[in-house]
Amino acid sequence: MSEEKNKPNQEGKKPQKGGYKPKFNFYWIYLAIGIFFIVLSVWNPKGASRDVAYSRLEDGLRNGCVSKISIEISKQRAIAEINPQCAKDITGVEAEGKEVVRVETIVPSIDEFSKLLNELKANKVFTGEVRYTEGKDYFDVIVFSVLPLLLLIGFFVFMNRKMMGGGGPGGVFNVGKSKAQMFDKNNPQHKVTFADVAGLEGAKQEVEEIVHFLKNPKKYTVLGGKIPKGALLVGPPGTGKTLLAKAVAGEADVPFFSMSGSDFVEMFVGVGASRVRDLFKQAKEKAPCIVFIDEIDAIGRARGKNVNHNGNDERENTLNQLLTEMDGFGSNSGVIILAATNRAEILDKALLRAGRFDRQIQVELPDVHERKAIFNVHLKPLKLDETVDVDFLSRQTPGFSGADIANVCNEAALIAARKEREAIGRQDFLDAVDRIVGGLEKKSKIITAEEKKHIAYHEAGHAAISWHLQYADPLVKVTIVPRGQALGAAWYLPEERQLTSEQHILDKICALLGGRAAEEIFFGILDTGALSDLEQATRRAYAMVTYFGMSDKLKNISYYDSTGQSEFGFSKPYSEATAQLIDREVQRIIDEQYERAKQILLQYKKGHNEVAQILIDKEVLFAEDLEQVFGKRQWASRAEEILNSEE
Repeated sequence: MSEEKNKPNQEGKKPQKGGYKPKFNFYWIYLAIGIFFIVLSVWNPKGASRDVAYSRLEDGLRNGCVSKISIEISKQRAIAEINPQCAKDITGVEAEGKEVVRVETIVPSIDEFSKLLNELKANKVFTGEVRYTEGKDYFDVIVFSVLPLLLLIGFFVFMNRKMMGGGGPGGVFNVGKSKAQMFDKNNPQHKVTFADVAGLEGAKQEVEEIVHFLKNPKKYTVLGGKIPKGALLVGPPGTGKTLLAKAVAGEADVPFFSMSGSDFVEMFVGVGASRVRDLFKQAKEKAPCIVFIDEIDAIGRARGKNVNHNGNDERENTLNQLLTEMDGFGSNSGVIILAATNRAEILDKALLRAGRFDRQIQVELPDVHERKAIFNVHLKPLKLDETVDVDFLSRQTPGFSGADIANVCNEAALIAARKEREAIGRQDFLDAVDRIVGGLEKKSKIITAEEKKHIAYHEAGHAAISWHLQYADPLVKVTIVPRGQALGAAWYLPEERQLTSEQHILDKICALLGGRAAEEIFFGILDTGALSDLEQATRRAYAMVTYFGMSDKLKNISYYDSTGQSEFGFSKPYSEATAQLIDREVQRIIDEQYERAKQILLQYKKGHNEVAQILIDKEVLFAEDLEQVFGKRQWASRAEEILNSEE
């Protein structure tokens, strides 16, 4: 229990002695004042006066029911004490015992009322005491006049402080201040080190050098070297760019500022540039320090590319100020900029030049060995059984980022808990991968026997062709249980190759067309189930022709724009005649591979039908089932070759 009490709360603050003390909300005061006025307006304490009509008080005077009367001249109000036996006639309410009942009313004229009292006294109808007062109630004056004025003044003072920025970071005049968060290395929630970052060895080495320089600058400056002013982390989403920055913050013994690129953007003109100036002002005061800007493409997009904005675009002004602060006339020594983006191709060239971002650190998707290291990190807190094999899991997740692997581990734990298992097993991880890649199983979807047969033959076509092509991705699993939007799915183990030859792409196109080829051969009809296959095959064919120069008619020509900024200013750098030629070449490639797929299916027709029947009976098929039908695959996968070579 003592450890729980010392843990920081969500804001990183330790609880006070005796437990957490919630922050006082000023609006409770407003609520209390409002309740006070409501109670004051309706409260009628015991013995308080009751309002009655003037005519009833006059009748009471004439009937001798009034024992005492007080007249407030300034308010033209008369307050009378009524004998208990007359209370019901005047107030309509019986008096409780011998309690004196007080009533009050507004008199039309003090003079006329005084004459009435004198007349009744002369006739000895009214013999009570008459007292005249000024009628000033200072309590009423304070409560109903002074207090509302004071509350109104207090409200305006409070709102003025909020607008001037005294009420917190949301003030109108505080909008130009930087929103950068100062990293607190003493907070355990922020304590991320390089040991928590697995698989990014090259990127870690580069950022570790920055940390080492800040810890021991003489080691580098003694030789005349200078630390890079900025480093840009570039890579696909989920690869660990922000995690790497957190590790830098956890390892460095210098102040660390962190903010997002979108934090600079605001609806007010000039706010972005003002926040940039304030950020670097704070950083220079804390130098040496590190400033991390996540998703810098929010403000770093290339200037002049958006025709809908002119040169006064607020985002461009923010970028101009950032460029000046990073490498301008002003001194900026001791401030190192770290930034992260997954769209480096759209960044402005001035931002990427040496002197601003001297280094671009590539944070790529992990390979099989790096995925194994990432799995080892995320599997530590999980309760596993003996069937879990990390090598197998790393091979089963090609193309997965670090975030995807973390999601797989968490999903496997949820699946095991849903099935009420005591430990997480291998099948739970396989189900988690299937869930993430293909979507949730929809066994309740209504499918007829004929539709099920079509789906089985379609998926068997993919499986049979990929088994007999050397460079097609090795099959892992085939199912005809609907998942997500798909009625059936096949899982393959993509080859993580650094270089891809023309034959590799052709084999993959042929395997993609295997489902449509099976439909035509065995049923003589075509359906819409091959939409995704045709889309992927067409995209690969166009890439062969327009990007990789793998066409006989357009050999060694690439129309790929690696900058992503369309520097030439037109949509396509080729003529209409060339476009028609590209279309013909793509059509030729697709037709050739489609005929090739049909020939393979006809050659292994018997085995294909056996595979389709297994799918119809079991609804799922694994690589072991294909091996029993077609025999062992002739070629080993590249992943197996790499892992075997490591051994």
